[in-house]
Amino acid sequence: MTKVLLAAPRSFCAGVDRAIEIVERLLEQHGRPVYVRHQIVHNEHVVKRLERLGAVFVDHEDEIPKGAICVLSAHGVAPSVRENCERRGLVVVDAVCPLVSKVHAEARRYADSGHLVALVGHADHVEVIGTRGERPDQTVVIESPEDAEGLQTGGRPVAVITQTTLSLDDVAETVDALGERFGDLKRPAADDICYATQNRQDAVKGMAAQGATLILVIGSETSSNARRLVEVAQRAGADALLVDGESGLDPDLLSGHGTVGLTAGASTPEELVARVLRSLASLGYDELEEVEVAREDVHFRLPREVAAKT
Repeated sequence: MTKVLLAAPRSFCAGVDRAIEIVERLLEQHGRPVYVRHQIVHNEHVVKRLERLGAVFVDHEDEIPKGAICVLSAHGVAPSVRENCERRGLVVVDAVCPLVSKVHAEARRYADSGHLVALVGHADHVEVIGTRGERPDQTVVIESPEDAEGLQTGGRPVAVITQTTLSLDDVAETVDALGERFGDLKRPAADDICYATQNRQDAVKGMAAQGATLILVIGSETSSNARRLVEVAQRAGADALLVDGESGLDPDLLSGHGTVGLTAGASTPEELVARVLRSLASLGYDELEEVEVAREDVHFRLPREVAAKT
Protein backbone atom coordinates (compact mmCIF):
# COMPACT_ATOMS: atom_id res chain seq x y z
CA MET A 1 0.00 0.00 0.00
CA THR A 2 1.26 3.47 -0.86
CA LYS A 3 -0.23 6.32 1.13
CA VAL A 4 0.49 9.97 1.92
CA LEU A 5 -0.06 11.39 5.40
CA LEU A 6 -0.52 15.15 5.14
CA ALA A 7 0.32 17.28 8.16
CA ALA A 8 -2.15 19.80 9.54
CA PRO A 9 -1.31 22.53 10.30
CA ARG A 10 1.36 23.21 7.68
CA SER A 11 2.63 26.06 5.49
CA PHE A 12 2.09 29.76 6.25
CA CYS A 13 1.64 30.98 9.80
CA ALA A 14 -0.09 34.25 10.71
CA GLY A 15 3.19 36.19 10.93
CA VAL A 16 4.28 35.10 7.46
CA ASP A 17 0.83 35.82 6.00
CA ARG A 18 0.96 39.32 7.46
CA ALA A 19 4.49 40.07 6.25
CA ILE A 20 3.79 38.98 2.67
CA GLU A 21 0.49 40.88 2.56
CA ILE A 22 2.26 44.05 3.72
CA VAL A 23 4.69 43.90 0.79
CA GLU A 24 1.92 43.07 -1.70
CA ARG A 25 -0.24 45.97 -0.53
CA LEU A 26 2.64 48.45 -0.61
CA LEU A 27 3.37 47.44 -4.20
CA GLU A 28 -0.30 47.93 -5.09
CA GLN A 29 -0.46 51.31 -3.38
CA HIS A 30 2.92 52.79 -4.34
CA GLY A 31 4.10 50.79 -7.33
CA ARG A 32 7.59 49.41 -7.74
CA PRO A 33 10.10 49.35 -6.23
CA VAL A 34 9.39 48.58 -2.59
CA TYR A 35 12.58 47.84 -0.67
CA VAL A 36 12.71 45.08 1.92
CA ARG A 37 15.55 44.74 4.40
CA HIS A 38 16.50 41.05 4.43
CA GLN A 39 14.29 38.35 2.88
CA ILE A 40 10.74 39.08 4.01
CA VAL A 41 10.44 35.39 4.98
CA HIS A 42 12.89 32.54 4.51
CA ASN A 43 11.47 30.96 1.37
CA GLU A 44 13.05 31.34 -2.07
CA HIS A 45 9.76 30.77 -3.93
CA VAL A 46 8.07 33.60 -2.03
CA VAL A 47 11.03 35.95 -2.47
CA LYS A 48 11.26 35.36 -6.22
CA ARG A 49 7.52 35.92 -6.68
CA LEU A 50 7.67 39.23 -4.81
CA GLU A 51 10.74 40.26 -6.82
CA ARG A 52 8.73 39.72 -10.00
CA LEU A 53 6.07 42.06 -8.59
CA GLY A 54 8.67 44.75 -7.87
CA ALA A 55 10.07 44.10 -4.40
CA VAL A 56 13.81 44.68 -3.99
CA PHE A 57 15.51 42.74 -1.19
CA VAL A 58 18.65 44.21 0.35
CA ASP A 59 21.01 43.04 3.07
CA HIS A 60 21.44 46.46 4.66
CA GLU A 61 19.31 49.59 4.92
CA ASP A 62 22.22 51.68 3.55
CA GLU A 63 21.50 50.09 0.15
CA ILE A 64 18.07 51.77 0.05
CA PRO A 65 17.75 55.22 -1.59
CA LYS A 66 17.00 58.04 0.85
CA GLY A 67 13.29 58.68 1.29
CA ALA A 68 12.25 55.27 -0.08
CA ILE A 69 10.01 52.71 1.62
CA CYS A 70 11.88 50.20 3.79
CA VAL A 71 9.99 47.13 4.94
CA LEU A 72 11.46 45.38 7.98
CA SER A 73 11.24 41.60 7.57
CA ALA A 74 9.23 39.27 9.79
CA HIS A 75 12.34 38.29 11.76
CA GLY A 76 12.86 41.64 13.50
CA VAL A 77 15.80 44.03 13.73
CA ALA A 78 17.93 45.69 16.38
CA PRO A 79 17.08 49.26 17.45
CA SER A 80 20.26 50.46 15.73
CA VAL A 81 18.72 49.46 12.38
CA ARG A 82 15.59 51.50 13.02
CA GLU A 83 17.73 54.46 14.10
CA ASN A 84 19.79 54.27 10.92
CA CYS A 85 16.62 54.10 8.82
CA GLU A 86 15.37 57.24 10.54
CA ARG A 87 18.68 59.05 9.93
CA ARG A 88 18.47 58.17 6.25
CA GLY A 89 14.89 59.43 5.97
CA LEU A 90 13.48 56.05 5.01
CA VAL A 91 9.77 55.38 5.32
CA VAL A 92 9.79 52.35 7.63
CA VAL A 93 6.97 49.83 7.46
CA ASP A 94 7.14 47.19 10.16
CA ALA A 95 6.44 43.64 8.99
CA VAL A 96 8.03 42.12 12.10
CA CYS A 97 6.02 39.22 13.49
CA PRO A 98 4.19 40.37 16.65
CA LEU A 99 5.47 37.30 18.49
CA VAL A 100 9.05 38.42 17.76
CA SER A 101 8.22 41.95 18.88
CA LYS A 102 6.93 40.52 22.16
CA VAL A 103 10.26 38.79 22.83
CA HIS A 104 12.10 42.03 22.02
CA ALA A 105 10.00 43.78 24.65
CA GLU A 106 10.87 41.07 27.19
CA ALA A 107 14.58 41.49 26.43
CA ARG A 108 14.35 45.22 27.14
CA ARG A 109 12.31 44.76 30.30
CA TYR A 110 14.56 42.10 31.81
CA ALA A 111 17.80 43.89 30.94
CA ASP A 112 16.54 47.21 32.26
CA SER A 113 15.56 45.58 35.57
CA GLY A 114 19.12 44.34 36.15
CA HIS A 115 18.93 40.81 34.73
CA LEU A 116 21.41 39.06 32.51
CA VAL A 117 19.31 37.98 29.55
CA ALA A 118 20.01 34.42 28.36
CA LEU A 119 18.71 34.24 24.79
CA VAL A 120 18.28 30.59 23.78
CA GLY A 121 18.64 30.25 20.02
CA HIS A 122 21.03 30.11 17.08
CA ALA A 123 23.54 32.98 17.24
CA ASP A 124 23.72 33.41 13.45
CA HIS A 125 19.94 33.51 12.91
CA VAL A 126 18.64 36.91 11.87
CA GLU A 127 15.92 36.85 14.54
CA VAL A 128 18.45 36.25 17.31
CA ILE A 129 20.75 38.97 15.98
CA GLY A 130 17.87 41.44 16.13
CA THR A 131 16.71 40.40 19.59
CA ARG A 132 20.21 40.53 21.05
CA GLY A 133 20.58 44.00 19.58
CA GLU A 134 17.97 45.35 21.99
CA ARG A 135 20.43 45.21 24.89
CA PRO A 136 23.68 43.70 23.56
CA ASP A 137 25.69 44.35 26.73
CA GLN A 138 23.15 42.55 28.92
CA THR A 139 22.30 39.67 26.56
CA VAL A 140 24.15 36.39 26.00
CA VAL A 141 23.15 33.90 23.30
CA ILE A 142 22.93 30.33 24.63
CA GLU A 143 22.92 27.69 21.89
CA SER A 144 23.29 24.50 23.95
CA PRO A 145 23.36 22.99 27.44
CA GLU A 146 27.15 23.28 27.25
CA ASP A 147 26.82 27.05 26.76
CA ALA A 148 24.51 27.10 29.78
CA GLU A 149 27.11 25.31 31.89
CA GLY A 150 29.72 27.93 31.05
CA LEU A 151 27.58 31.02 31.52
CA GLN A 152 29.12 33.65 33.79
CA THR A 153 26.58 36.05 35.27
CA GLY A 154 28.73 38.41 37.30
CA GLY A 155 26.28 37.93 40.14
CA ARG A 156 23.27 39.16 38.16
CA PRO A 157 19.94 37.31 38.21
CA VAL A 158 19.20 35.43 34.98
CA ALA A 159 16.14 35.77 32.76
CA VAL A 160 15.62 33.41 29.83
CA ILE A 161 14.03 34.29 26.50
CA THR A 162 13.99 32.20 23.33
CA GLN A 163 14.11 32.39 19.58
CA THR A 164 10.46 32.08 18.58
CA THR A 165 11.02 29.58 15.76
CA LEU A 166 12.30 26.89 18.09
CA SER A 167 9.92 24.48 19.79
CA LEU A 168 9.50 23.66 23.45
CA ASP A 169 11.37 20.42 22.75
CA ASP A 170 14.21 22.34 21.11
CA VAL A 171 14.83 24.59 24.10
CA ALA A 172 13.86 22.33 27.01
CA GLU A 173 17.27 20.76 27.62
CA THR A 174 19.09 24.09 27.47
CA VAL A 175 16.57 25.86 29.70
CA ASP A 176 16.73 22.97 32.18
CA ALA A 177 20.53 23.24 32.23
CA LEU A 178 20.22 26.94 33.04
CA GLY A 179 17.71 26.09 35.76
CA GLU A 180 20.11 23.63 37.37
CA ARG A 181 22.80 26.30 37.57
CA PHE A 182 20.56 29.25 38.45
CA GLY A 183 17.56 27.87 40.28
CA ASP A 184 15.80 31.19 40.67
CA LEU A 185 15.98 32.23 37.01
CA LYS A 186 13.01 33.70 35.18
CA ARG A 187 11.95 31.12 32.62
CA PRO A 188 10.51 31.95 29.20
CA ALA A 189 6.76 32.24 28.91
CA ALA A 190 5.12 29.40 27.00
CA ASP A 191 3.90 31.87 24.38
CA ASP A 192 7.46 32.96 23.58
CA ILE A 193 7.54 29.85 21.42
CA CYS A 194 5.72 30.38 18.15
CA TYR A 195 2.44 28.42 18.20
CA ALA A 196 2.97 27.56 14.53
CA THR A 197 6.41 26.07 15.12
CA GLN A 198 5.07 23.84 17.88
CA ASN A 199 1.99 22.77 15.92
CA ARG A 200 4.01 21.83 12.85
CA GLN A 201 6.47 19.82 14.89
CA ASP A 202 3.63 18.04 16.69
CA ALA A 203 2.09 17.14 13.33
CA VAL A 204 5.39 15.63 12.18
CA LYS A 205 5.51 13.49 15.32
CA GLY A 206 1.91 12.45 14.62
CA MET A 207 2.73 11.32 11.11
CA ALA A 208 5.68 9.27 12.34
CA ALA A 209 3.48 7.69 15.01
CA GLN A 210 0.94 6.74 12.34
CA GLY A 211 3.47 4.87 10.25
CA ALA A 212 5.18 7.37 7.95
CA THR A 213 8.67 5.97 7.38
CA LEU A 214 9.71 8.87 5.13
CA ILE A 215 8.70 12.47 5.83
CA LEU A 216 9.18 15.15 3.20
CA VAL A 217 9.46 18.72 4.46
CA ILE A 218 8.90 21.45 1.88
CA GLY A 219 11.01 24.52 2.58
CA SER A 220 14.18 26.44 1.83
CA GLU A 221 17.62 25.75 3.26
CA THR A 222 17.50 29.20 4.87
CA SER A 223 14.35 28.36 6.84
CA SER A 224 15.17 27.51 10.45
CA ASN A 225 11.74 26.07 11.19
CA ALA A 226 11.76 23.86 8.07
CA ARG A 227 15.17 22.42 8.95
CA ARG A 228 13.92 21.77 12.49
CA LEU A 229 10.99 19.77 11.06
CA VAL A 230 13.47 17.46 9.35
CA GLU A 231 15.29 16.96 12.66
CA VAL A 232 12.03 16.30 14.51
CA ALA A 233 11.05 13.64 11.96
CA GLN A 234 14.44 11.96 12.29
CA ARG A 235 14.22 11.97 16.09
CA ALA A 236 10.80 10.36 15.76
CA GLY A 237 12.36 7.47 13.83
CA ALA A 238 11.51 8.38 10.24
CA ASP A 239 13.75 9.13 7.31
CA ALA A 240 13.35 12.80 6.42
CA LEU A 241 14.30 15.14 3.59
CA LEU A 242 14.06 18.87 2.95
CA VAL A 243 12.68 19.47 -0.55
CA ASP A 244 12.04 22.77 -2.33
CA GLY A 245 8.71 21.71 -3.80
CA GLU A 246 9.66 22.81 -7.32
CA SER A 247 12.38 20.42 -8.49
CA GLY A 248 10.27 17.28 -8.72
CA LEU A 249 10.78 14.07 -6.76
CA ASP A 250 13.28 11.34 -7.52
CA PRO A 251 11.29 8.06 -7.45
CA ASP A 252 14.31 6.34 -5.91
CA LEU A 253 13.85 8.45 -2.77
CA LEU A 254 10.52 6.74 -2.18
CA SER A 255 11.81 3.21 -2.63
CA GLY A 256 10.87 1.00 0.29
CA HIS A 257 8.48 3.52 1.82
CA GLY A 258 4.82 2.55 1.76
CA THR A 259 3.64 5.51 3.81
CA VAL A 260 5.11 8.97 3.18
CA GLY A 261 4.48 11.99 5.35
CA LEU A 262 4.31 15.49 3.88
CA THR A 263 4.54 18.85 5.60
CA ALA A 264 5.78 22.37 4.91
CA GLY A 265 7.59 25.00 6.94
CA ALA A 266 5.79 28.09 8.19
CA SER A 267 7.23 30.21 5.37
CA THR A 268 6.31 27.76 2.58
CA PRO A 269 3.25 28.53 0.40
CA GLU A 270 0.48 25.96 0.13
CA GLU A 271 0.78 25.92 -3.66
CA LEU A 272 4.07 24.02 -3.30
CA VAL A 273 2.33 21.44 -1.13
CA ALA A 274 -0.24 20.90 -3.89
CA ARG A 275 2.57 20.52 -6.42
CA VAL A 276 4.35 17.84 -4.37
CA LEU A 277 1.07 16.01 -3.77
CA ARG A 278 0.57 15.83 -7.54
CA SER A 279 4.09 14.46 -7.96
CA LEU A 280 3.47 11.83 -5.30
CA ALA A 281 0.16 10.84 -6.89
CA SER A 282 1.86 10.42 -10.27
CA LEU A 283 4.29 8.01 -8.58
CA GLY A 284 1.45 5.91 -7.16
CA TYR A 285 0.98 7.61 -3.79
CA ASP A 286 -2.62 8.55 -4.45
CA GLU A 287 -4.23 7.65 -1.13
CA LEU A 288 -4.31 10.73 1.08
CA GLU A 289 -4.98 11.05 4.80
CA GLU A 290 -4.66 14.23 6.86
CA VAL A 291 -3.06 14.14 10.31
CA GLU A 292 -4.48 17.10 12.22
CA VAL A 293 -3.06 18.02 15.62
CA ALA A 294 -4.43 21.55 15.99
CA ARG A 295 -6.54 24.20 14.28
CA GLU A 296 -5.07 27.62 13.77
CA ASP A 297 -7.22 30.74 13.67
CA VAL A 298 -4.58 33.33 14.55
CA HIS A 299 -4.60 36.61 12.63
CA PHE A 300 -2.38 39.64 13.17
CA ARG A 301 -3.48 43.15 12.31
CA LEU A 302 -1.75 44.98 9.50
CA PRO A 303 0.23 48.15 10.31
CA ARG A 304 -1.66 51.40 9.80
CA GLU A 305 0.54 52.34 6.81
CA VAL A 306 -1.20 49.72 4.69
CA ALA A 307 -4.41 48.99 6.61
CA ALA A 308 -5.63 52.58 6.27
CA LYS A 309 -5.57 52.39 2.47
CA THR A 310 -7.61 49.27 1.86
